[in-house]
Amino acid sequence: MPWLQIKVSIQPDQAETYEDLLLAAGCAAVTYQDAADQPIFEPDLGTTPLWNSTVVTGLFAAEHDLKETLQLLHEAQSHIEAAPGAPQPEFKAEILEDKDWEREWMDSYHPMQFGQRLWVCPSWREVPDPKAVNLMLDPGLAFGTGTHPTTALCLEWLDAQPLDELQVVDYGCGSGILGIAALLLGARHVQAVDIDPQALTATCDNLNRNGLEAARLDAYLPLQAPLLQADVLVANILAGPLGELAPTLAERVRPGGKILLSGLLSQQADELTSVYSRWFDMDPPGEREGWIRLSGIRRQED
Repeated sequence: MPWLQIKVSIQPDQAETYEDLLLAAGCAAVTYQDAADQPIFEPDLGTTPLWNSTVVTGLFAAEHDLKETLQLLHEAQSHIEAAPGAPQPEFKAEILEDKDWEREWMDSYHPMQFGQRLWVCPSWREVPDPKAVNLMLDPGLAFGTGTHPTTALCLEWLDAQPLDELQVVDYGCGSGILGIAALLLGARHVQAVDIDPQALTATCDNLNRNGLEAARLDAYLPLQAPLLQADVLVANILAGPLGELAPTLAERVRPGGKILLSGLLSQQADELTSVYSRWFDMDPPGEREGWIRLSGIRRQED
């Protein structure tokens, strides 16, 4: 069955009003999209910032009368406050072709290689190289599938490390992709830490999906995680938390151990390098699509 949609190009302060109008008109779902490729990084806690040019889309069943809804929007437009000089909202009605959306979604994910040995593969695809290190991972509710540049940077770094029999901490584990990759690449044990209980559940599910023993990974909320000094600590989160957590993360790396940090932009690299240089001899950063990976070796204690 085909679907109908109405797209409304508006200023961010009008978004909720037009969302309410679309829902009142009977739409099945409302989504917000960026109309001008404007990135928003690290919003303040408890806020949901929108782009300067936002598109609100309402999805309707095929039998819906779009003309009636468009008339409603045009009539409401004159009563909605807008910032001085702001452009008038634009309305666009479209028919969406009938597709197998689940198949469309599944087809967009494919096996990806990171470094020399490691592949990340969705479970419904055949692995390209059965002799490689194959991490089976389906896109889910927790962040981390390998498609984001920061995850790719971390996976490539792990693939290049000698991890045999090492203790690894995956701080901010998300889907568990980095910790599970470390286990598949030879690590003895992983301590996975995340503030989101859903992420811990996803990590344990993905551990099982890859046929790894449950005893090889322990998952904790931050305040419950036992303090240990790891051979390798990985943290793919964001620049703000990485700065705030620097003493905590440094404490969890043994002298001579390695740290891997990502989730930061190029303009944030110098500041974080300076922060972590208090404890680590830092390597030159890695970069992909404006995102940065930092790594270093924990100095011997005085």
